[in-house]
Amino acid sequence: MRYRDLLASSFTAPLCLALTACGSGEAPVASMRETESPTQALEFTSTFPDGLVVVGDGYPQSGNACRRLGESKATADWLDDSAVLIGCPTEISAEGLGGEIVGNVAGISIVSLPMDDANARMISSAIPAYGEGDARVPGTEYNALARVFCAVDSGKTGRKCSAGVKRKWGKDAITLVEITRPGGLKRTIFFRGAQAYDADRLEGDGSSSYDFKATRQGDESVIIFGPERYFIPDALVLGG
Repeated sequence: MRYRDLLASSFTAPLCLALTACGSGEAPVASMRETESPTQALEFTSTFPDGLVVVGDGYPQSGNACRRLGESKATADWLDDSAVLIGCPTEISAEGLGGEIVGNVAGISIVSLPMDDANARMISSAIPAYGEGDARVPGTEYNALARVFCAVDSGKTGRKCSAGVKRKWGKDAITLVEITRPGGLKRTIFFRGAQAYDADRLEGDGSSSYDFKATRQGDESVIIFGPERYFIPDALVLGG
């Protein structure tokens, strides 16, 4: 059962954060999702089928999982003089680019990105943001954008929420992941390296008294903060 299908059903058992079945009888989280992290660097190169013409070793920066695509029979229907085509190994990484997802070829999501936006992304890779060498997404204060799985009602209803990361932030060079929850309110999760250690606490929404718990599931952090649940991939936190 896919993660979003399971979250759509009612949760009758507590959420278990172990990677294997829990001895206490709680439902294991490992069965909740089968979607991989949005970007996993160069290991995705081999997943691009022969029918796609791959240009470069990462987009918008070298080492990123997405690739710019050249002209081929597989992409002929999506070619446009005013846009470039980008192929991404996951839907989440494709959504993080903006633009329009126009199709899918053998598991590769195809994004049509207006030429001006594509050029701006390439140029921005040389602009340092909060940490030296970490680029900023044009027009934003974030080093990267993605959509992450989230739920705000103890896992009863799950969806993808927009998220942005600020790396090497402040004098302690921590990482902030800001997630826009349903209704438009934001929740910030704090990381040291790949380890989540707390979230912002507000008197107004009752979160000042929430318990915070973070565990690992593969290459993701699974966050429980009061009734809120977040699945945050390392690729967003650490970069490609």
